[in-house]
Amino acid sequence: MRLRNWIAVVVSVLLLAAAGVVGFVVNRSALRAADTVHRADSSALGTNNGTLTGQLQVNSAAELSQILVEHALHLGKDSAADRGILAAAAAKSTTFQYGLLTADMNGDLLTSSRASGLPAAADAGWAPMKAQLAEGQAGFSDIMIVDGMALAAVAVPIPVNNSVIGYLIGLNQVTKTALQSYAARLSAETHTTLVADSSGVVGASSDRTLIGTKITSALQSDLDVEGVQFVEYKSGKTPMIAIVYGGLPSGWTYMRIQTKSSFDGVVHSRSQTLNLTLLAMLLIGVAGISVLGYRTQVTRRRADERFQALFQHAPDLVSVLDGRGRIVFSSPSALAVLGYKTGALAGHSVFDLIHPEDEPEMRQRLSRLLDDPDGVVRMQCRARSADGEYRWFEFTASNQMHNPALSGVVINARDISENRAFQERLTHEAQHDPLTGLPNRRRMQDVLDSSLASTPVAVLFVDLDGFKPVNDVHGHEVGDELLRQVSDRLTACVRETDVLSRVGGDEFVVLMPGVLSEKDAATMSGRIRYVLELPFRIGGQEILIGASIGVHLAPAAENPDAALRAADHAMYAIKHAGGSRRAGVSGGRMGRHRASD
Repeated sequence: MRLRNWIAVVVSVLLLAAAGVVGFVVNRSALRAADTVHRADSSALGTNNGTLTGQLQVNSAAELSQILVEHALHLGKDSAADRGILAAAAAKSTTFQYGLLTADMNGDLLTSSRASGLPAAADAGWAPMKAQLAEGQAGFSDIMIVDGMALAAVAVPIPVNNSVIGYLIGLNQVTKTALQSYAARLSAETHTTLVADSSGVVGASSDRTLIGTKITSALQSDLDVEGVQFVEYKSGKTPMIAIVYGGLPSGWTYMRIQTKSSFDGVVHSRSQTLNLTLLAMLLIGVAGISVLGYRTQVTRRRADERFQALFQHAPDLVSVLDGRGRIVFSSPSALAVLGYKTGALAGHSVFDLIHPEDEPEMRQRLSRLLDDPDGVVRMQCRARSADGEYRWFEFTASNQMHNPALSGVVINARDISENRAFQERLTHEAQHDPLTGLPNRRRMQDVLDSSLASTPVAVLFVDLDGFKPVNDVHGHEVGDELLRQVSDRLTACVRETDVLSRVGGDEFVVLMPGVLSEKDAATMSGRIRYVLELPFRIGGQEILIGASIGVHLAPAAENPDAALRAADHAMYAIKHAGGSRRAGVSGGRMGRHRASD
């Protein structure tokens, strides 16, 4: 009997040991899969945030280029005319309110909008900017300290007849830039976001106290590495991890820093707890199979509760699909993320939730993923919530069909609707006039290029007559309101297929695709003149203006730049011939210009 009892004890220990080994393997495999998905998701997030950081800096250079479009600089030494232009442009700028200045081809200062507070010419922070300018692109400086204030400079070439004759440089106080506002929005208790220049000085951070300080030496060697990477190091005795995205157009680097424990999260700590529990179960098995059975059930139930609690409150949606795309498992976070009750998605095809426009790409990518045992796929698409609304998600799918613990495709879905909206807003702002909301010159030229590739286009160049006196007499606020009312009237005039854009201070362009008839163009010109000659009421005052309109009928395949210049020349011919005829500020005539003229 004693031998039989020992045999029972040994068998129970062996069985428990075997179960423990299986548990360790399954837990390790699941942890590795979760780490794979988490790292892929974090890498995609770092790439997205780094790309937005670079876009914000590129937008600042585009703002300088727009100033050159709107103003002609003399580039004289201490030019009073240039100083006035620079001061006015700096006052209107949302990025370079600190100051604007011009420099010659050697980088020496010519004229500045401010008399003091400029970085020293010998400051090492100018070097990266000059190197980028020498390569024919926009230049971005490192952080420069003036009177205890952190400054950064952005420069663009000033071209004349395809030759660069100098540079326009904008200075911004880094604590007040759009980049700093974006970094502040990424603030969180678990991590710190910062953007460092090429020398390792912090130029933007979710922690404002870090601006102007040097990043840790452990990250210095990763500043010139392009793309996203993970860097692990120690701060004192604390293990740290940084998501680093380098290779920005400015030469700066985006970083997200946090402790290794916060990055690994609860999954690792719970995994370790489960391993210890399994070890305890092995020891308990020596006392008897009955105790072992009881302990196993209790531990298993607690592990399930911990697992459910973890996924119940997770911000991301985790699902497991079978080989046909049916949902085998969906985390409880489906309720918070999409509004579906726990278990409601099980058995349904994932393609039933995907937007019809995104479904073909989703099917193609999942099909290729199933052919790659170690494959990981990332894509952005729209998924339908319980209320029928489609929202943008970033999907990271990992092939775990070979993993016995999962036997499916693991999908981690993160709601990126706000990020998509922010990206779309940046794109809209880069292509539209901020005052009137109309498409700007860049957007107009894109439409003209694409339209002329296959169809004729009537180009109407509209220049307001009498607008400058309005600004001089009533001020720029009234002038701005007048431009907004002009844009409203022009919008009401044009056809749904036409494109109306503001291309300068008081200059507008109307594109009429498919029109090659003088009569149609004349009708539109007459309509525009009529509505612009009607009195405008602003602040209780009646204001009269007019318009000189140049027309060019461009056949298909004509050079877009030539078509726009022809309409511009036709307008100036009218302008020089007298333009508006009503008391010097109303009326107008239409100039016609045909491609065959």
